[in-house]
Amino acid sequence: MATDRKQLIRLTWKRFRGALQMLVQSEQGPKAIVFAATLVVMMLGLNGLNVLNSYVGRDFMSAIENRNLASFRSQGFLYALVFIASTVVSVLYRFTEERLGILWREQLTWRLTEAYLSERTYYRLDSATGVANPDQRISEDVRAFTTTTLSFMLLILNGTLTAISFSGVLWSISPMLFGVAVGYALFGSFMTIWLGKPLIRLNYNQLDMEANFRADLIHVRENSESIALAHREGRFKVRLRKRLDDLAGNFRRLIRINRNLGFFTTGYNYFIQIIPALLIAPMFIFGEVEFGVITQSTMAFATLLGAFSLIVTQFQSISAFTAVTARLHLLSEAIEKAHRTNPCSILIEESPDRVRFDAVTLHSSDGNRVLIENLDAEILRGERWLINCPDDAPKVALFRAAAGVWDCGGGRITRPGLEDILFLPERPYLPPGPLRDVLLRTGMESVTKDGEIRVVLQRLGIDEAVNRAGGLDAEKDWDDEFSIGEQHMFSIARIFLAKPAFVFLDRPGSSLPKNQISTILDMLSEQGIGCVVLAKNGEARLRYDGMLDIRQDGTWEIHRDSGAILPGDHADLRDLSC
Repeated sequence: MATDRKQLIRLTWKRFRGALQMLVQSEQGPKAIVFAATLVVMMLGLNGLNVLNSYVGRDFMSAIENRNLASFRSQGFLYALVFIASTVVSVLYRFTEERLGILWREQLTWRLTEAYLSERTYYRLDSATGVANPDQRISEDVRAFTTTTLSFMLLILNGTLTAISFSGVLWSISPMLFGVAVGYALFGSFMTIWLGKPLIRLNYNQLDMEANFRADLIHVRENSESIALAHREGRFKVRLRKRLDDLAGNFRRLIRINRNLGFFTTGYNYFIQIIPALLIAPMFIFGEVEFGVITQSTMAFATLLGAFSLIVTQFQSISAFTAVTARLHLLSEAIEKAHRTNPCSILIEESPDRVRFDAVTLHSSDGNRVLIENLDAEILRGERWLINCPDDAPKVALFRAAAGVWDCGGGRITRPGLEDILFLPERPYLPPGPLRDVLLRTGMESVTKDGEIRVVLQRLGIDEAVNRAGGLDAEKDWDDEFSIGEQHMFSIARIFLAKPAFVFLDRPGSSLPKNQISTILDMLSEQGIGCVVLAKNGEARLRYDGMLDIRQDGTWEIHRDSGAILPGDHADLRDLSC
């Protein structure tokens, strides 16, 4: 257990150093260094003012004891000046700390967000083990990490300066009192660690349980209509009840540990107030020191003990901080792993005018079934092809393999680059934002004129839907605003505005009638856009330049418009396994 704790401390320190190094080396690094240097200067000033305050307070109380009105007034005025200066420095110190904290949070959040969105990591991250709720880790955990880390850094530095400053003060009053302070702090730190060590694991679990519960609630909100129509409320009540029971049970364990820890730390803090008086008061009674020394020793003892007792006073925060650091480190490692790992063993090459499959074999996600065996086919720009299969799995696998997101298979696919090919899934997706941004590629918002957009919308018959929604600049929840068919047509409109070389349509017959699909295919042919359609309902009765027919056993054949049939070969799959 001791070895595990040491390893955890080393890992936490290593992760902390890595995050700090990234901040210093980032674009915000110079500004962060300036803020940090300013904090150190103000921290030195605060410690100096605190030491001065202890002596001014001592003389102020002694003046009261001696009934010296002139000294009382001068020391009171000096006392007020020290308080004013301490107030100004403390407020500026807090302001600078918050500025540095938000700077660090912005840098770390954007770094993780950029890595999360690059190379489709967000899509592949689920396959990386040990990571749950990446959205919470990027938002809430980064906030907690930067805020708590900065706070701990300053607490440790301030504690060190305070220990140096007030050790001399306390030693000058009573060497025995200094020794008692050190021994009391060591005893308190040992007991706190012993009583509170389960908090690290419990805090880690609590973060995940809270995120899981919130994710299910969000799922209910986003799929409210489907849940209501299917009468699945009972199922979600059971699921949410289990989530709530798990997080409440873990939180009850957290409360019990905090209760036991609280008995010790609260009593520990109470005794800090009386220990100096128990040792120094007899010296005052026997006339060895002035009355003000009692108040000075109490302040110095409490301040020094606060510096020595960071583990006692901050252990609950430390345990939560350790959990947050571990979660962020796992997320960072998973993102790096996703970047290093090629999600598909199929070789993807780029060509602007064709889609070609060379010896492409695809397996099911569990690796137990051959979906497509040794496919060889070529589709030229401007051609219309249909992919037909009684089972959806092979079609969807080929669709995703062409997009570069299928995990299992082998062979080579040649296609245009991702900027010149579009993949429209069966369930349309309209991202949040103005309707204009939904229809246009990123960066084309200021280039494409409204008139050009309107022409496409009118030809597709959805211009009235735009007017109903409030125009191209309207921002709404498009899933609620438009029907599934209208959402699909807006996705189609994006094709004609983007003008890619090829487009893959995943089972458009699920939401569009045959005559509408025919119109879309004719429009694509007019613009010379190659089209690959996955069959669902009615698409097979339309005209195509070629059809790929996939059988249940993974073999295939190609039907061209001339009626020729090309049978699929049976390949040795031993080198194409997952």
